Amino acid sequence: MAIARNPVVMLDCPDPQVLAEFYAALLGWEVHPGEEWWSISGDHGASICFQKVAGYTPPRWPGQDAPQQMHIDVDVDDLDVAEAAVIDLGATKHEHQPGTTFRVFLDPAGHPFCLCHG
Repeated sequence: MAIARNPVVMLDCPDPQVLAEFYAALLGWEVHPGEEWWSISGDHGASICFQKVAGYTPPRWPGQDAPQQMHIDVDVDDLDVAEAAVIDLGATKHEHQPGTTFRVFLDPAGHPFCLCHG
């Protein structure tokens, strides 16, 4: 018997609207506006929330001075096409690329996420 269902990932950030719109465009999900936090939702009850935090400090991956604590992997069919799309949405490609079947990016608030093919 499950104790809970439909877990929600909550990301701290300086501007919840910017991050919600970024990930909604990336995933094709619906945006749900709020004041201190915004959320997006997809199929099967999946959702991600974005919480405004004063004095937010982004992770500094791959170092551990300000650790990432978590990140999102997104499966894609074509890494080159997906890379161009996320950069157009406001992502930045990280200088450190430790693999060949995935690419590491930073979202507009500085959270690392990966586009994965394989």
